[in-house]
Amino acid sequence: MLPGAPLALLFGCGASFGALAAAGVEQKPNILFLFADDLSYECVGAAGILDIDTPHLDTLAAGGTSFTHSYNMGSWSGAVCIASRTMLNTGRSLWNAQKTDLPAYGGEKRMWSQRMKAAGYRTWMTGKWHVSFNPRALFDVTSNIRAGMPKDSPEGYQRPVDEADYAAGWKPWQTKYGGYWEGGKHWSEVTADDGVAFLEEARKDDSPFFMYVAFNAPHDPRQAPKEYVDRYPLDRIEMPENFLPEYPHRICGKGLRDERLLPFPRTEFALKVNRQEYFALITHLDDQIGRVLKALEDSGLREKTYIIFTSDHGLAVGRHGLVGKQNMYEHSVRVPFLVVGPEVPAGAEVDTPIYLQDIVPTTLELAGADLTGIDFHSLLPLLRGEVDPAGREHRPIYGAYLNTQRMIARDGWKLIYYPTLGVNRLYRTSVDPFEMSDLSDNPEYRAKIAELHAELLELGTALADPIKSKISVNSRSRKQGAEKEKY
Repeated sequence: MLPGAPLALLFGCGASFGALAAAGVEQKPNILFLFADDLSYECVGAAGILDIDTPHLDTLAAGGTSFTHSYNMGSWSGAVCIASRTMLNTGRSLWNAQKTDLPAYGGEKRMWSQRMKAAGYRTWMTGKWHVSFNPRALFDVTSNIRAGMPKDSPEGYQRPVDEADYAAGWKPWQTKYGGYWEGGKHWSEVTADDGVAFLEEARKDDSPFFMYVAFNAPHDPRQAPKEYVDRYPLDRIEMPENFLPEYPHRICGKGLRDERLLPFPRTEFALKVNRQEYFALITHLDDQIGRVLKALEDSGLREKTYIIFTSDHGLAVGRHGLVGKQNMYEHSVRVPFLVVGPEVPAGAEVDTPIYLQDIVPTTLELAGADLTGIDFHSLLPLLRGEVDPAGREHRPIYGAYLNTQRMIARDGWKLIYYPTLGVNRLYRTSVDPFEMSDLSDNPEYRAKIAELHAELLELGTALADPIKSKISVNSRSRKQGAEKEKY
């Protein structure tokens, strides 16, 4: 939790923006938003969970505040990134965002970037967009916009079956397969190039800037230069504590792209190779983020800039027998969330649960922009150690995927519910962080399940959940229709 001491300024900033405003000085901070794709909360070395190299993100964590329980609310489609990014750019919660008429919303100038522009910011973006609206109509400057994921490489699916299959098959550094290599230069490097170039221009402009730097990495196909893959020999890769050869419930079809990346059943060799490539792409991404941060430092604008790093959602990569993000487990719904900037405590952690989209009202408040119609809540009270008007400390977190999965998490408990199966899963995450012990068939916890179901129904009503009427307290335990997991 945040210390109670007065907030310290970072990087020799001098007077804080709050103090400048109080003195009548008009000075708005710059915003550098660094966005990853498919990067789980555990995939930053500073989190202390995985053996992974992320020195630049670790430096951000040491220099600012980490929100340790940041969540994506879910998705109305298998492409979870679309829902997450639509919520982010509209500031609307899951089902409201799905119903949003984006052309009309943009025409009313209510998108995140448009609100920042109206507050006097020069707005700029590069990289992955994946929102059903033309970003060139929303930002002052755009560069190398990517519509979605890198091009599928069929050779990269259901692999490797064994050592011989790996030796003969697809390699992440082979440019002939396109994907991140399409165009001749790795997309993460292109995105960083764009960020560096913009910062070289920004130093000549007196306007505050809003940079939206959206990397595709570490989304599949998980391609990185060979030297990054070589940093993770298979004997360095540890098997996940909650590994399963297959997940016991049919919540994600075997035809789903994410799940087809590993063969069925999942094996130790195939999983280690996939995690090797995932970690390599993350470390390569970290180096590109380091280039952008160095350019910010060299520009002389860092002391006036808030830096935010997060991801649109996480990824399983073998945990619970799953590979993708189409589930309600922590590895897939929870993301890293780092904030560095004026008045942000260094090396602090906030364990209050938030949604990653809370960054939108946070930056709008810093910019003095319009917050009308925003469904999420500013993080500034939490960063300042103040009482949170949103009451997030004990507020439940909601999660949903299509009509097949629902989740509620509160005070160290999590209920996952599968409406189409009538199946519950109950975890006490405060003592079982990797969700290995399902308590749903224990009679001792029937009252807790009923309590969480009632809260889930209430949350669904408040959030306009289209299937809230199917959330019942009389649901079966996980044992019906599935074998018990063996970790």
